[in-house]
Amino acid sequence: MLRSPFFYFIILLFLFSCKEKKTANPNTESIRKEALSLRNKGYENIQKQNFNTAFHEFNKSKILFETLNDSANIGYALIQLATIQQVNGDYYGSKETATEALAYYTEQNTYTSSINLILGIADKELSLYDDAIFYYKESIKEETDPVLKHDLMGNIATVYIFQQKYDKAITLMEYILSTKLFNEKSNASSKARIQDNLGYAYFKKGLDGKGFYLMNKALQKRNEINDTYRTIESYLHLADYYSKKEIQKSDESALKAYNISTKLNSVDERLEALQILISNDNSAQKQKYVQKYFTLNDSIIKVRNNFKNKFAKIKYDAKKEKDENEKLRLEKAENQLALQKEKYFRIVLVIIFVFLVILIAILIRYYKNKNKATEFRASYETETRIAKKIHDELANDVYNVIAFTESQSLSKENTKENLLQKLDDIYSRVRGISKENNKIDTGANFTSTIKELLSTYNTTERNIIFTNLENINWEIVDDIKKVTISRILQELLVNMKKHSQANLVVIKFESDQNSILINYTDNGIGCEKNKIAKNGLQNMESRIQAVKGTVDFETEPDKGFRAKITIPK
Repeated sequence: MLRSPFFYFIILLFLFSCKEKKTANPNTESIRKEALSLRNKGYENIQKQNFNTAFHEFNKSKILFETLNDSANIGYALIQLATIQQVNGDYYGSKETATEALAYYTEQNTYTSSINLILGIADKELSLYDDAIFYYKESIKEETDPVLKHDLMGNIATVYIFQQKYDKAITLMEYILSTKLFNEKSNASSKARIQDNLGYAYFKKGLDGKGFYLMNKALQKRNEINDTYRTIESYLHLADYYSKKEIQKSDESALKAYNISTKLNSVDERLEALQILISNDNSAQKQKYVQKYFTLNDSIIKVRNNFKNKFAKIKYDAKKEKDENEKLRLEKAENQLALQKEKYFRIVLVIIFVFLVILIAILIRYYKNKNKATEFRASYETETRIAKKIHDELANDVYNVIAFTESQSLSKENTKENLLQKLDDIYSRVRGISKENNKIDTGANFTSTIKELLSTYNTTERNIIFTNLENINWEIVDDIKKVTISRILQELLVNMKKHSQANLVVIKFESDQNSILINYTDNGIGCEKNKIAKNGLQNMESRIQAVKGTVDFETEPDKGFRAKITIPK
């Protein structure tokens, strides 16, 4: 429910004063002028939130600065690209771009502080909290502004709250608020942020009175200074606070957060507000909130995936354009060289005919060597590109896992879990990132898609059996319900993999005149029926209810798990 400080645009503001180097070469000066123009346009479009255009302009400016070997501006452009990716939810892509930017700065300064801040925010959003704290500390170490150092400490306190380390969060934020420099130099918005988060930490620690006082005080201050965006955070915190005391007030606070975030187009905050309204279960409109939540969540996944695809295409198109321009430049140079040689040959023929044979022999050898050099360069560039791709995407992560296994005792359970998590991350990046949120094929290949999904969970220790899948006339089932069925099966199997310890799963598909029936059975350890929601199936139930379906669970400890699902056609 806590949001990270909105540092994205702050990063852009205090990096924009990048200094340029001058050169006397007219052609170089022309390239520099175009590169700077693109960089400035990109900055202006970020302010206007025209992120696609800004990304395109910064990427083109980076390519031009590369021809000038201007490392400062190359790194600057990469920071902007990483920031745009992060604003649009591409946290893995943002981390890769920010890491690339670090190579262009050999000294600790504002740039390296900003890059580490970007990496910290990305890891926080990816729930890699220990890594986030590491990068925040690196950012603090490299930041020269003492006031900004305190703001960055507030980021670390926020991560402590996510980790439920409330004592550490409280100690750190009490220290920040007690500092004379912070009180004299920080703006009202920063103080209100620390007060609100400190109040929330008090509340989570069980100190309700102190927590409510600070959260309410922060909200009043935010209203006074018209800090409308951050009032969303205050209302979400108060909604959580009231959810344990006065459900009606919790709903009211959540609705205020929802309405403001809708007005400001803050999608993540809208989702959080809807989660609270749904979990409060105090409104006749709960079903409406559930439908809104899933529609909005699916929409944001689609939008962010579109951004990722667009960014990838912009990079590809820019590289293609660069290669084509380089090819044209080489062709032009070769043409000019050919013209010069032709003129030279005429002079040579007129002056010294006798040396014609020798000259031809020399030229033949020259062109042979030139072709060999061109082939060698093309081969080298291809190998370099492949090696760089493997290094950027896999080698660093694999090396980190190797280093981890060499330095940690694998006999400890928490170390094993950490290792498995790191390996799972690598696996996910190799195979899963592009498929994780893929659009489900609801056309003629729908049954093949379901088969592929089910077979993913088949292992040597676990057998997945499914029957009658192709006997159902899927053509009369609308696309939304097909997507729902696919997501339901995925959540059932993920839940089984995490909790059940089953080695046999049977899924039977049936249909009657009005409904699709899915009977799921496994021979796992089962659970108490009242604990089903805690095992990750609450989202599945909500999806089923959203399409007016029903689900019935049958389970007891050590007696397996069964679910009977009915989806209307």
